[in-house]
Amino acid sequence: MNDLVRQHTALSESDLEWLHLLVSEWQLLSDLSFADLVLWVPTLDGTRYVSVAQMRPNTGPTSYQDDMVGHLVPRGRRPLLDAALDEGRIVREGDPEWREEVPVRVESIPVRREGRVLGVIARNTNLLTVRTPSRLELTYLQSASDLAQMIAAGSFPFPGQQVDMDASPRVGDGLIRLDADGVVQYASPNGLSAYHRLGLASDLVGHHLGQTTAELAPSRGPVDEALVKLVSGYAPRETEVEGNDGVIQLRTIPLKPKGTHIGSLVLLRDVTELRRRERELITKDATIREIHHRVKNNLQTVAALLRLQARRMDSVRGREALNEAVRRVGSIAIVHETLSQNLDERVEFDEIADRVIAMVAEISPGKVACRRTGRFGILDAEVATPLSMVLTEVLQNALEHAFAQGEHGSVEVAAVRSDQRTEGRLLITVQDDGCGLPEGFDAQRAGNLGLQIVRTLVEGELGGGFDMVRVPEPGRGTRVVLDIPVQGDK
Repeated sequence: MNDLVRQHTALSESDLEWLHLLVSEWQLLSDLSFADLVLWVPTLDGTRYVSVAQMRPNTGPTSYQDDMVGHLVPRGRRPLLDAALDEGRIVREGDPEWREEVPVRVESIPVRREGRVLGVIARNTNLLTVRTPSRLELTYLQSASDLAQMIAAGSFPFPGQQVDMDASPRVGDGLIRLDADGVVQYASPNGLSAYHRLGLASDLVGHHLGQTTAELAPSRGPVDEALVKLVSGYAPRETEVEGNDGVIQLRTIPLKPKGTHIGSLVLLRDVTELRRRERELITKDATIREIHHRVKNNLQTVAALLRLQARRMDSVRGREALNEAVRRVGSIAIVHETLSQNLDERVEFDEIADRVIAMVAEISPGKVACRRTGRFGILDAEVATPLSMVLTEVLQNALEHAFAQGEHGSVEVAAVRSDQRTEGRLLITVQDDGCGLPEGFDAQRAGNLGLQIVRTLVEGELGGGFDMVRVPEPGRGTRVVLDIPVQGDK
């Protein structure tokens, strides 16, 4: 709609915003009218109309099989559009049109904003299935007529009341019509069923909806008075009411077709099961996060015990082995700590990588500089946990074996993420400028425990590739390359 309006019309950005607000609400008018709606706006030179939006009803058959958006018609071809635009009134005169052997009643509703007519809504009703209307249909049509008059007067939609139509109740979910005093004139079967879910044992017609709703809600005191006013429909509002283990969502729409409040529409939906499932999900998420938190605490306790044991050992090799175990456990604890702060089982791995690098760098404080370049991105927990251990082992191996005692150097961790829609790749390079690998070294056969862990995790658990090579001349040092498949979103 933005492109069509800016290309063909002289409407301002504020006018365009008003049309967006109208289009966000006009499913209501379409459903109440049992009719298709097409929004026509005059072109810049005033000689044609361009259709910028279209809506089909959920309550009846469509009048248009084709998409009308973008069509241009010359002024004079559709007299009802001309009359509504020039005279600023709703035009219903004329006989039904025949479209593909289907009779269609056409009406035109001017769209007014701040005294100016911006365009015209063509309301097209398929008459092929017209029958003697029921009380529900009569209420729908009367409510649609009131809304149409409000659109023509510029009092609907309500400024500042943008509604999420995917989340708000719709006409078919349940509808209640109130008079000017908030007394129920009509309640649809779905609307009545929703109130029965709250505990209502009688009919709604003839009762004050606000007072009835407040009696069904469990709260008492000042909240009741606010709820009475809210549900009585004096202002456009959305709220939820809970009672008798039921939850209903309410949306009130004041009706002021001629500037005077004559009543209200209340759209409502029974959302009891939806809210119950949401609560179960919240409880499940909280439980999972608590489990991750407790696992992190237990791992930190294990690391503390190992560290304490290492301090009491006389054997240097034994002390080093326990310190390596402390770092391995610590890397897993970092992942669980991050997961305990998230609502899903996915983590931003860059933060984890930085913490792992800082933890391992304590092996040679101030001597070897470690840094990260590139982004790992967001990873699933089943990838993040083994990858954190792999990164720990590779860094630990570099700091322990690449540099002589007290030697200065650097280690760089580079990550490159190439994502596709279904599966991408994460290429990780860990390179140091140390002494390099000994002649004849084969990373696939080396018996070092750390490298065995890396091979097992990368190839077996992550389904990736691992290689460890000498940096080619004239450089020096060792390069470890990890190639891991990851999900396609960053």
